[in-house]
Amino acid sequence: MTINNPANGSSTNSLNRVTWAGLLVSVGIVFGDIGTSPLYTYTAILRENKIDEIIVLGSLSAIFWTLFLQTTLKYIIITLKADNKGEGGIFSLYALVRKYRKWLIVPAVMGGSFLLADGIITPPISVSSAIEGLREFDPNLQTMPIVIGILVLLFGLQQFGTQNIGKVFGPAMIIWFSFIGVTGVIGLSAAPWVIKGLNPMYAWELITHYPKGFWLLGGVFLCTTGAEALYSDMGHCGRNNIRVSWIFIKVTLVLNYAGQAAWLLSQQGTSLGTRNPFYFIVPQQILGASIVLATLATIIASQALISGSFTLISEAMRLYLWPRFKIVYPTDFRGQMYVPGINWLLMAGCIGIVLHFKESKNMEAAFGLAVTLTMLMSTILINTWLYVKRVNIVLITLVTVLFLTVETSFLVANLKKFPQGGWISIVLGFILMYIMFIWHKARVIKNRLTEFEPFSDHLPVLRQLSNDLTVSKYATNLIYLTASGNNHLIETKIIYSIFNRSPKRADIYWFIHVNVLDEPYAMKYKVEILEEGDVVWITFNLGFRIEPRLNYFFRLVVDELVKNKEVDITSRYESLSYNKIRSDFNFVVMKNFLSHENDLPVFEDFVMRNYFVIKMISLSEQASYGLDTSNITIENVPLIISRPKELRLIREYGD
Repeated sequence: MTINNPANGSSTNSLNRVTWAGLLVSVGIVFGDIGTSPLYTYTAILRENKIDEIIVLGSLSAIFWTLFLQTTLKYIIITLKADNKGEGGIFSLYALVRKYRKWLIVPAVMGGSFLLADGIITPPISVSSAIEGLREFDPNLQTMPIVIGILVLLFGLQQFGTQNIGKVFGPAMIIWFSFIGVTGVIGLSAAPWVIKGLNPMYAWELITHYPKGFWLLGGVFLCTTGAEALYSDMGHCGRNNIRVSWIFIKVTLVLNYAGQAAWLLSQQGTSLGTRNPFYFIVPQQILGASIVLATLATIIASQALISGSFTLISEAMRLYLWPRFKIVYPTDFRGQMYVPGINWLLMAGCIGIVLHFKESKNMEAAFGLAVTLTMLMSTILINTWLYVKRVNIVLITLVTVLFLTVETSFLVANLKKFPQGGWISIVLGFILMYIMFIWHKARVIKNRLTEFEPFSDHLPVLRQLSNDLTVSKYATNLIYLTASGNNHLIETKIIYSIFNRSPKRADIYWFIHVNVLDEPYAMKYKVEILEEGDVVWITFNLGFRIEPRLNYFFRLVVDELVKNKEVDITSRYESLSYNKIRSDFNFVVMKNFLSHENDLPVFEDFVMRNYFVIKMISLSEQASYGLDTSNITIENVPLIISRPKELRLIREYGD
């Protein structure tokens, strides 16, 4: 049986179908980050170097081939094939391959953590780069308050949803990309021969012969920082819509970079300083309008990253890699969600970045490092996926070596910026990794030590207890959430709760197990009646992007069982039964706490104590499972990791 899901995952047809609407959405939400990179890439490369022909043409060549290798080849051609029922992103990719190699949890956690760190750094650098264009009118303008104001407004609007605002994203970004393409042509007209810089030999000459040329790759890498979004947003737009729209996007980007290169050649012998070549190829008559358009584009790019962070966190929760946070669905738009706790944490992080760095030029070091590490981790996961798909091993090796070589080179070049601010992205990434690691490892420890018993041994006793009128009725329908994946085993603590902790008599005992699938939007369930009229086992098989609203799901299942006359939930109290009044339902939720009766190994003691500290900021068990009913009993169960060594007590007699 399948629970009706109006937001079910994309079919293969919708994933591959190309439509005008799909192309518009792709341009609007997928390419914002990479589309605003011309605002700061050349300034990052040339800020500390004098302008000459070798560095300009070499940088243009390096940018072009980086876009080809990292964006076109890796993501557009290869990675977009790795869809998980139409969905993409690093955790969707991990869900595809995790059963083949357990250690892949490491690159998945690292990649997800640094992608979230990127979500803290991208909005400040993008918005700052656009707003700093106002200094062409007033060189002494303090842009920091304006940037902070825009960020506060952006994060404040998240709680209302972006369905209506999102409708303008596509047209606005079409205008933006057309604008940067046209201005690129205008700039290129001054020196059209600069197009020869697309020859890869210029990039090779820059890296191998130009003094400190290799270290310029740290700035070059900023041209492809939004490539990961191509994969993450596949479920919203469709694979082929992204691929087709990328042709238009790439042409406009290359034209703009070439236009900036042509202007830079007219400035040979000088230093760039605070000047931004992006604004110098814009006709002065429309400079003000271009700054407004650039600001709008950076806001759209930031919005896409914020929404992507919400999706990433929700996936991490369902894969048991992140503590439970409240999720709100402000609109009925597919896949749109709002995570208040993450929203305000991101806002605080973005404001902190602006206050610390003050200007976009100071944020460049922190920016590239986080994205490079994310791409390295995705390469490892893609390698496994290609192996699982039985791609030719020689081809897998060549592709993996190519991407690891390119991305490691970018990583080494970016590490030079570590003292200038790159350390911030590393610190942010490791804080997020620490939380994910503790949450995952604690669950592994808890699962390993959970004791199970054969359920069939207890079924006769359950039936007898249900019909034992000498025991006061605890509830008509008693529901337990169980971690057991099948009805042959049941946790010892649940049996203890029913029989030993003040016996709980009920007319019907329900046992619910939630199984998280590796596909994103599955919503299925299975019912097994173990004792007619007394014991029912329900297994929910939910995708890793589905919020487990068990209270609602359970009601749907019960209604269907009643309709099919498989169970009778009419109250068994005589007066209520006569009037056909439904019986009551009571959920029992087992809440663990760290027992004092522990003799923990040092490592497990560290993990579990940190786990319970982190758990303080997460949702309660009943809230995380969507149990919004008032009929809930919380039972505290001691978690004993390792019992202390037996102590010898000596009995004394007499006075």
